[in-house]
Formats: sequence, structure tokens, C-alpha cells
Amino acid sequence: MPTKNKPSFLHLPSLPHRLGVLGLCVALLLPINGVQAQSSTIRLPNLGDGADLPLGVERRLGESIAREIYRDPDYLDDAVLGDYIQSIWQPLLAAARQRGELTPELEQQFAWDVALIRDRSINAFALPGGYLGVHLGLIAAVSSGDELASVLAHELSHVTQRHIARMIAQQGRQGPMVMGAMILGMLAASRTANPSSMSAANAVMVGGQAAAMQSQLNFSRDMEREADRVGYGVMTDAGYEPQGFVTMFEKLQQASRLNDNGSFPYLRSHPMTTERIADAQARQQLLPPQPTSLTTPLHAMMAARAQVLANPGIDVLRSLAALADTAALATAPPARQAGVLYAAVMAEMRQRNFVGARQHLARLQVLSTAQVVSQQTTQPATTQAFDAVAQRVVRLLGAELALTANDTMTALRLLSTPPSLKSDRASLMLLMQARVATRQPEQAQLAADALRLWLSQHPRDASAWLQLVSAYEVQGDSLRAIRAQAEARAVELDYPAAVDRLKAAQALAHSMAREGKLDRGGHIEASIVDARLRELEGFRREQALQR
Repeated sequence: MPTKNKPSFLHLPSLPHRLGVLGLCVALLLPINGVQAQSSTIRLPNLGDGADLPLGVERRLGESIAREIYRDPDYLDDAVLGDYIQSIWQPLLAAARQRGELTPELEQQFAWDVALIRDRSINAFALPGGYLGVHLGLIAAVSSGDELASVLAHELSHVTQRHIARMIAQQGRQGPMVMGAMILGMLAASRTANPSSMSAANAVMVGGQAAAMQSQLNFSRDMEREADRVGYGVMTDAGYEPQGFVTMFEKLQQASRLNDNGSFPYLRSHPMTTERIADAQARQQLLPPQPTSLTTPLHAMMAARAQVLANPGIDVLRSLAALADTAALATAPPARQAGVLYAAVMAEMRQRNFVGARQHLARLQVLSTAQVVSQQTTQPATTQAFDAVAQRVVRLLGAELALTANDTMTALRLLSTPPSLKSDRASLMLLMQARVATRQPEQAQLAADALRLWLSQHPRDASAWLQLVSAYEVQGDSLRAIRAQAEARAVELDYPAAVDRLKAAQALAHSMAREGKLDRGGHIEASIVDARLRELEGFRREQALQR
């Protein structure tokens, strides 16, 4: 299994050790000993016949891991990066749906949630039930959206092809072979005191485990090849350049020479990177000549954001800010300038140097405006030009800087125009944050109304629920604030905490009713609390049984 120091396309997470998720994944997905598979705390169906995991069981298996990810401090919900990932992820889902890889039943029962992980390693992973993760180091390392799409398409294909269910089924078939070899070895050892016979018995046991391990490695390599093949088709059908698949493999090869250190290919759980590059190049040769994937200003800025949000340390932040003042930057391509200036603004913000951050932001704003003007006049559209999405990212950075510097009115001005930008999540979250930051009940009411509308369409947005908590608190509406806290915890699969919050809301509602302070709207809210408490109590009991 690849580790944190082995960048590669993964189907298992490579999170910091304090998560505890890595051990959980190893226990669930890589048991060499048959007893380990049979004694899992999650009640799995009998896999000895090779039957796949039911979709509902696989979803619950993924939830048990995702719950730990949501609790970890390295889990990051950044709306700006999240919008960028979704702009790539949604076309891939649509392509998989059109190709028949994503069936209606699979789409309905799985989560299809992509989490950002604050980790500087070049990595991504897929978990059971449609939970995926992307390390910030991967976003910072890739050169284009096409390369990022190749990774996401590969991980998406691990899920649509049910690789984890198939792996567990494969391990279930291996269990009797491993246990048989171990029992045979123990019987041989018990019948003789001869040291040579003891060594032979140990060899029988180890040989059985080695055969099972080799079979597992072969199975994993086959799944990686299938994910490469299916993912390649998904990303190209979604409109991304196939060259991104090849260049992504080349980056992985450069980033981790451990993949090609002379070890025999059949001792690896993944195919050799050179082998996968050759396969991707062979597929590409069947297509007409394709343009080379280039870095756009949008991707350069998102890569810069990922680099800073990965908490690189004060020395790196200072060096990122200093790059913006080098003379050579003026002659660099616009995308390179955009990335450097964006990183400089973020780095100065982290260091609370708001004067320097505003200076770099002003240069970035001039660059974005100049590039769009040239694109709209005489020059043809190129990947070096700032489109509307890239301009929005620059505007959001200005609003983020204003909020960090407690300049709420400037943030409101930037986020209120143009109105068409209110539909994206990043603009919504920052605008609601600015309205709540005014501490004015009228602004908080506007924020609450907008957030309720958003949550009616996106009920699994935990950060939006927490923003709603802040809006209710400004209005002095404690009952609704506590219920929103419970909903946020429920989205993160922390049902005990959600139940605790709902019980607190229930007690508050009863107290308000006794004092005659519960109006008609409060009675409706209390009824919602009672209904949700009964529902989440059931989820909590089910979760406890799974543990």
C-alpha cells in the first residue's frame, strides 16, 4: 500500500498518523489473516462466495471512516478551493453517468463527497460509499485542471467499479487458504520437537500468507489498471485533454522515485508508473493530435491557495511573499504572475501584514483586468487570459482580505456586485460571513434567509449550517441556533453530538413554553426538533451497533 511518502493514485487515505484512519483502512481493506476479516466490528455479509458488498453496507463502511476524517483538524472546508474542485468533479460525474459507469442506484445510495485534506503530500484517495479525498499538496503540484481531472477521474472509477467491495470479496476467498496453511503448520509443529521440522512448519505458514499476499497484490494492480482505463475514458468524455493523464503520471514519477527503484513489479500493489505512462500514451496515440495542457490563471491561483492553506511554515510564507517583488516576474506569463501574486496576498494575510497584502492584491487586480481587456479586443482567447471565473476568484480574495482586516464594509461592497456572482458557494459563504460580522440584526436576518434557501437545496453543507448558527445568535434566536448546531454535527456523521444538541434545544423549548416566550414560529421549530431528535436517535443507535 502506498504511504505518505509514496505519491500515487490511491484508493486508500494517506492522512497524518493522528487521524487513526489509516489503521482503520488497513484493518478493513488489507487483512492478510482471515480471522481479521471475520472479526470486523462492522457486520459484513458472508463474503466466502465472492459476492460483492451490498451498496448500503459499503456506504455505512465509508461513513465510519469519513466520520473520523471530518473530526480531524487536517480536514478543510475551503469554499473557494471547493468550488474549483466541484467545477472539475461535476463534469466527470456527468460523463460517468452518460457512459453508464455511474448507475442511478449507485448515484442515489453513495455520498459522492470530495473532502480537502490539509496535507502537503501529492495524494488522493477513494473510500467506500463514494467518499473521496484530495490532499492540498496534489492541487499545488499539478499544472492544469486536466491533470487534476485525471486524478479525480481515476478515483471516481475506483468507486464506480466497486473496487473496494471486490477487494473485500477477494480477501474473503483468500481467508480459508491462509487459515488452512496456518492450521497445517501448527499441527506439524505440535507433532514434533525437531527444530528442522519446526522451521518447516513455519515455512508452511509463511508460504500460505505469502501466496495470499501475492494474490492480493495482483488483484490491486488489476484494479489500478481498470481505474486508469475507465478514468481515462471518463475524463476525455468530460472534455478534458487526454495529455493531462500522461503528464500527471510523469509528475508522480518525478515526485516519488520509490515507484521505480528496481523492485520487481509483481511486489507492488500498484503497476509501475512507467507501465502506466506507456498505457496512457498508447491510448493517446489512437486519438487525433491534441493540444498540450497549459496552466491557466485560475488554476495557478488555486494551486497557490492550496500551497498556503497547507500551512507550510513562516519561512515559506515569507519566501512566497518575496517572490512577488522579483524583477523577473514582470516578464513571466500571466498565469505565472497570477499564481505568484495570489500566493503573496495569502502569505501576507497569514502574517497579518495587511499593507503588503493590499499592494500585491492591487497588482493582481490590474493584471486580471488587463488580460480580460486584451482578450475581448484584438487577441484570440487563450489559456493565459482571465475569464469571468478567474476574475471572481480575484474579487473573492479581496473580500477575504477585507474580512481578515476587519474591514467589513469593503467586503460587503465587493461581494454584493455583480449580483450574478451570488449563486456560487464561495461568494455566498463570504457574503454571509460579512453580514454576520456587522453584528446588525437586519444584516443577520438577510444572512439567515439566504442560508436557509441554500440549505433547502444543499442540506449536507455543514459549514452553511454553522454560518446559520452565527446569524441566529446575532438575532438572539437561541432555539434555532442550537438546532442548526445539531444539523451541522449530523452532516459530519457525529450523531451523538447531534442528539445532545437536539436535547438541549428540546429542553430550551420546554422552558420557553412554560414562561410563555414561545411564539407560533417557536412552536413549529420545537416540533421540528422533536422529529429530528427521534430520527437521529435511530441513526445514533445504528452507529453504535456498527462500532
